[in-house]
Amino acid sequence: MGQKHILVTGGAGFIGSHLCERLIKDKKNRVYSLDNYFTGSKNNHIDGVTYIEGSTSKMDKLVDFSPDIVYHLGEYSRVEQSFDDIEKVWYYNKEGIFSVLEFVRKHGCKILYAGSSTKFGDGGLGRSASPYAWTKASNTELVMNYGTWFNIPYAITYFYNVYGDREIQTGKYATLIALFKEKMKNGEPLTIVSPGTQKRNFTHIDDIINGLILVGENGYGDEFGIGSDESYTIKEIAQMFGGDVVMLPQRQGNRMSADVMTAKTQSLGWRATKSIKDYIEQQRSNNWQ
Repeated sequence: MGQKHILVTGGAGFIGSHLCERLIKDKKNRVYSLDNYFTGSKNNHIDGVTYIEGSTSKMDKLVDFSPDIVYHLGEYSRVEQSFDDIEKVWYYNKEGIFSVLEFVRKHGCKILYAGSSTKFGDGGLGRSASPYAWTKASNTELVMNYGTWFNIPYAITYFYNVYGDREIQTGKYATLIALFKEKMKNGEPLTIVSPGTQKRNFTHIDDIINGLILVGENGYGDEFGIGSDESYTIKEIAQMFGGDVVMLPQRQGNRMSADVMTAKTQSLGWRATKSIKDYIEQQRSNNWQ
């Protein structure tokens, strides 16, 4: 079999850079990233990957080749912040998805879309709980419709609270585990959004990438969840870190739970192999470096 051309949108981000890193290890792959560097970073560039800077909404002008598959990870991906960032959410997620789907339709390639597990949160009410959640749920529906209307091969994955190297550690878009690590390193209290009993299934980046590769190669259709079956409240995670805790007021869009749906991904041979408890212990022994 000849060389495969693979395009990763958001390839300079946390998850995207790890995916590019894994894909480029296979010498048969030519790997490209399209990223607008909103939350991505040039520090995450991987040797051997071709980087294209720009928005997915201009994909047809920026990408001048036909990929075998597009991993579409490059969307706005924060829940609570999306209320303040609604114009960005619309531009990156709604205008972006139309351009990406038109691109894959014209080029006849498979799309793997990174949906959001928020759509399964709080008994199915999560899909409209925030601007972010609504765009992701409606984008998922549009991907499925394009599959029906235009016979586009697609697979839709759902990540559950990813953690590991290259997470954003500081500022408005920091993720929880990285934020807690940074606060412990600086001797600061851990901040928890009330009530603190919201449950999350924290999933290591290596397990996420294993799932993405499997689904990219062999998965078709919806509901390829990639998440650890271990569920912890935010308070329990803070207790594992062992720091002092400061409770913050409740925030709009903060779901209490999400159903983890991994049966279809497991049918391809995937299993979560890493535990958040072990990871925190390891970080503690490394003094949060």
